Amino acid sequence: MNSSTLLRGWLSILIVTCAIVFGSPAGAEVKDHFQPFVFTGPDGTTLPYLLALPQNLEAGKKYPVVLFFHGAGERGSDNARQLKNGIAAFASDANLAAYPAILIAPQCPLNQQWVDMPWGTPSGTRPAAPSAAMRLALGILDHVCATEPVDPDRIYICGLSMGGYATWDCLTRFPERFAAGIPVCGGGDPATVSVATAAVSIWAFHSQDDPTVPVGRSHQMIDAVKAAGGNPHYTEYQGWGHGSWVPAFAEPELLPWLFAQVRGRPDTFSWQEPTDKVKVVPPKAGP
Repeated sequence: MNSSTLLRGWLSILIVTCAIVFGSPAGAEVKDHFQPFVFTGPDGTTLPYLLALPQNLEAGKKYPVVLFFHGAGERGSDNARQLKNGIAAFASDANLAAYPAILIAPQCPLNQQWVDMPWGTPSGTRPAAPSAAMRLALGILDHVCATEPVDPDRIYICGLSMGGYATWDCLTRFPERFAAGIPVCGGGDPATVSVATAAVSIWAFHSQDDPTVPVGRSHQMIDAVKAAGGNPHYTEYQGWGHGSWVPAFAEPELLPWLFAQVRGRPDTFSWQEPTDKVKVVPPKAGP
């Protein structure tokens, strides 16, 4: 990796920190990149979502997609709250210029979940079918793929907390659709991990002291991916509680790694720092 790549990574830390601590102007900048839409499913049910396109679309060029699943605290119908955490890593001016992509951020309704599975238990069983909210979110992905210049081999999925469960749910149900996944402080059903899941590039994150989603939920999924023949990356923090998305989405190599992944190809990214370790990151500046 060259010095310019590392510089872009450290710039992302500054951008994400500004968005978290100050909210503006970095927060306003992120919001301004998105347009609000409402998707209607075949049964007439609806789901709000935000869509951001690359700043300068080039004719004939295909672009990667990032499907972002928010956490439980951002549920609602205002079609704005889902920008609160995590997505600033992708939607700043600097990172959209460095990594032009189509960003999709659906919003889960109140009293629903991306995955109908309890979060705080030591283990869980995946429901037989995706939740109603997940079916609509995947309908949004299908719609965007059909109407925008999408590179089908570079569709990425990521999410935090409840959205971390969504990420694992999609990686186990529909692994053939995704080039890479970033589940943050989530979990799933390790019995549903397949060889196809293990073939997807994965970088997962959690904090040892998470009081909401036990860190063992990530351990179970990573162990299952390895047992199925995969080589996932896993970074565990100390002291971040249920907020590991803050250091996770500020990792200098996160975006360079993600946008290097291509469906059906092995992960050959050249790392500057090992990912499979416990990291002590300076305390967060805010809640």
